[in-house]
Amino acid sequence: MPKEADHIEDGGDKESKEEQRQGASGETVRKRVRANTPSPHRGNTPQASPPRFVSVEELMETAKGVTNMALAHEIMVNQAFQIKPAELPEGSLERRVKEIMHKAFWDCLEAQLKEDPPSYEHAIKLLAEIKETLLSFLLPGHGRLRSQIEEVLDLPLIQQQAENGALDIGRLSQFIVWMMGSLCAPSRDEDIQKLKQITEVVPLLKAIFSVLDLMKVDMANFALSSIRPHLMQQSVEYERNKFQEFLEKQPNALDFTEKWLEDTVKSLQDSAATGGAASDSSLHPLSVHNHAYLRLLRWDHDSDPFPETVLMDQVRFQEMQQEAEQLVLLSSVLLIVYTTTGEAISGLPGLMETLKNTVNILLADMHTPSFSAQEVLATIGEKLCVELSQCLSQHGYSPFSADRKSALKGQISAAIQPDNTVRILMESRVHNYLLASLESSQHKTPPPLPGGLAPVSKELKELAVHFSRLVNYNKLVFSPFYQKTLQKILAPGESPGTDT
Repeated sequence: MPKEADHIEDGGDKESKEEQRQGASGETVRKRVRANTPSPHRGNTPQASPPRFVSVEELMETAKGVTNMALAHEIMVNQAFQIKPAELPEGSLERRVKEIMHKAFWDCLEAQLKEDPPSYEHAIKLLAEIKETLLSFLLPGHGRLRSQIEEVLDLPLIQQQAENGALDIGRLSQFIVWMMGSLCAPSRDEDIQKLKQITEVVPLLKAIFSVLDLMKVDMANFALSSIRPHLMQQSVEYERNKFQEFLEKQPNALDFTEKWLEDTVKSLQDSAATGGAASDSSLHPLSVHNHAYLRLLRWDHDSDPFPETVLMDQVRFQEMQQEAEQLVLLSSVLLIVYTTTGEAISGLPGLMETLKNTVNILLADMHTPSFSAQEVLATIGEKLCVELSQCLSQHGYSPFSADRKSALKGQISAAIQPDNTVRILMESRVHNYLLASLESSQHKTPPPLPGGLAPVSKELKELAVHFSRLVNYNKLVFSPFYQKTLQKILAPGESPGTDT
């Protein structure tokens, strides 16, 4: 925007940048995810370190470092991350002040151009700002375009023309619009066409600045997408260093992480003691670490504070937890249908996909407050019985009897119960597959799909990929902190190695 109004915008730079970051990351959050972070004083809070008084300056510096770390993290883990134009809230004081100041500026410019003779002082400043912006869009190979901009927007010549009453603002504006059309992204073509339809000088200049602001955002996002593949190592080191700085100022910043890992070790030890699947090999640091990540998909977000090292990804882990829960229930229902109906429907083309879509649609709002599991599962039972009866009749089989329908509906309704055998089995298989995906991610060979999960294989594999990517990036950043913590828990005085 015009420099005369820049001081209005400068005051809100910090807020605007924060809104850009929150707006970009907010797009990845589904509405059904509860956006609450439990208080660290609720639940089983670990013993904190002694309090230490800090100055306001230290507090502000720490907050700034955490904000920058969170932004760098979002850029790396969110492939859809984009910078967006800052929008002040409708009706806010900041928005009203900005609108008033901008209107005053443009009214002043219009009054100057209507003077006799016209005054071009502000107009030349605007042209200088436009020239600077256009030049910033150019790449090293744009030599011809650079020469054209320098030639047409020659500020000393423009100043001389203004003094002699020979300045043609309209002609310069047309050149600017043409140059913007040459440099803009295809998504801005419509905006450029609208500029060409504006004939009045002041409204045109005002619209030019609006489109230039959008082009700046486009250029920033283009640069971001271009350099993202090369940012991995730098981002890992940056996040790690920022967290180390934060840890030095807040020595208790790993309390919940330590408790998370300690509880994982205790869970594995209890499982081994009761003859479960765990063994001595499961207490290897790498295995403990992978099991700890898997526990995040069973987390009670309402009562248990989330570990600090994964806090920036809490919403993502919560989304994956909900997706896994939906896949467990979906696969449980489909397994019940196929074991109840027997061989009559096995191998019928398209039936599995039809049943899956029916169940998926009804489970879409599974994690919303208004969702009633019993009502939805009862509806699912009714609909599946109808579809199965129609399918059996079409293929010459005897229709469902009333007893078989009643049995099927009862088993489907029971699938929501935590102690349901089928549900427990499918949950174990889903989580074991996700755990195996972590263990095999280093070898880049996907694990075999457990039985009963073929109908949801596509969704489960996609979930495993997202889960593994997020976990592996977290390991890269925080591995030194995890190694020290696991060393204290598993083998005091010994090194756990570097494979965590």
